[in-house]
Amino acid sequence: MKSPKETSLERKLLEAARGEALRAAELLIADEEAQALQEYANVVSIRRLNFNDHGPVHMRTVAINALRMLDLLQAAAVKTSLETNGAGSIEDSRVAVLMAAFLHDVGMSIGRQNHEMNSAILAAPIIDRILQVMYPGETMRRSAIKCLALEGIEGHMATMRIHSVEAGLILVADGCDMEKGRSRIPMMLSVEPRVGDIHQYSAAAISKVTIGPGEHRPIRIDVSMEESVGFFQVEEVLLQKINMSPVKPMIELYAAVSGQPPRRYLG
Repeated sequence: MKSPKETSLERKLLEAARGEALRAAELLIADEEAQALQEYANVVSIRRLNFNDHGPVHMRTVAINALRMLDLLQAAAVKTSLETNGAGSIEDSRVAVLMAAFLHDVGMSIGRQNHEMNSAILAAPIIDRILQVMYPGETMRRSAIKCLALEGIEGHMATMRIHSVEAGLILVADGCDMEKGRSRIPMMLSVEPRVGDIHQYSAAAISKVTIGPGEHRPIRIDVSMEESVGFFQVEEVLLQKINMSPVKPMIELYAAVSGQPPRRYLG
């Protein structure tokens, strides 16, 4: 059974998606294998490995983040790589970004090591199945969208060089999901005193991440936190991902402890 949070995010995702991406979102949400892999990814991540959320809520959040940033780029007349290369339309880019974001962590159902590559392996048949429904008889179009989606999945950990705007958005959108709710479950499940995981505790300090239009660049990311330990999450996770992303020149990044002036990292 889906959690209220998951259901709420699905509504927001369907609102964020439009055109052909809306159809893709509906198919992904209804896909039983995608849902099962997302749920089991969380079992492995949280209960077996004591990591933070890598399941349905996280992947839906990343999808919403990625589509939001893609809309901001489009509003600023920034073309996607498919458009620039003459290999596809903005609709194709939106479908690829949605699919990559929605499935990027299903490989956590196997384990943490090389999970981005395992995600691509597990996601590929799901992507094929959905694209066949959406674009029957359009082999070239399906191939371009699939390859772009797989680049986004394989590149979301910044362990391999990516070259497309679309994949770059997945990298940043993933890094933006670091609000305290994401670390809450594993911290609550800890029953023995131990040295804290800095990633969990720094994420617990993040109260809000806002994505909107920038003053000088198309995208502005604002990170609000309750304690300064949250700067670790900004500098060691989000900023590292932005630095590896082709969309870095299009991003403004600010972070602040509540009641204090913000730090400007980019922009």
